[in-house]
Amino acid sequence: MLGTVLLVILILLLIGAVPAWPHSASWGYGPSGLLGVLVVVLLILLLMGRI
Repeated sequence: MLGTVLLVILILLLIGAVPAWPHSASWGYGPSGLLGVLVVVLLILLLMGRI
């Protein structure tokens, strides 16, 4: 349950950090890339049953 909630929150943060939005246009791809890596790691942990 906790892993699913974390995955949903990270996906929402990833969508909010996409450089296409006006508030994050000057950030570049750093935040979305970092959050993307976190989503992938969390997804792997969920599939392995660690969370």
